[in-house]
Amino acid sequence: MNTKTKDLLIIFTRNPELGKVKTRLAKDVGDESALEIYKFLLKHTVLITSDLDVHKEVWFSEEIGKDHLWDSSVYSKKLQKGKDLGARMQYAFEAGFDNGFRNIIIIGSDMYDLETEDLENAFRILKNKEYVIGPAADGGYYLLGMRNPEPKIFKNKQWGTSSVLRETLNDLKGKNIALTDLRNDVDLYEDIKEHEDFQKFFKK
Repeated sequence: MNTKTKDLLIIFTRNPELGKVKTRLAKDVGDESALEIYKFLLKHTVLITSDLDVHKEVWFSEEIGKDHLWDSSVYSKKLQKGKDLGARMQYAFEAGFDNGFRNIIIIGSDMYDLETEDLENAFRILKNKEYVIGPAADGGYYLLGMRNPEPKIFKNKQWGTSSVLRETLNDLKGKNIALTDLRNDVDLYEDIKEHEDFQKFFKK
């Protein structure tokens, strides 16, 4: 585990429980397939983050996972706190800054389009910018990085809607910001129905 770096990657994840993950996707593929897809996405997130030369924290939604997916020698494990996603993200960022980290990036655990190089690039950008944001195709964002705390970007948002990115950029107007490449996260059947790697999860 890298404890000397000032760079911190926060990974937000839901505990993989039947009926509680990828609920919008489950409407089309069923709860069991949605759970298997989510586990598949978790493994991809481990694959692209485990060798990243930054400190890494996994923040669980319900309880700190006891599985072996997130190696404790690689990832610190923490529990999300807050009434909504914005409050939970704000709490995690503030904890990171309080612990002495200076360049902090947060991602979710369901981005199959994301690769290690994308994260390395985002941290490079953050050396020269105050904020870096990865815009998602659905109008939200899949990555948020900052060097300076800005609490208002976590407030008064309808999380999970198409207005989140626009409102966040409005909150940061006048700040030193960079946007990374547009990516598609996995929320709906339409996001993956043509993707070869996901065909094995669809019932014939």
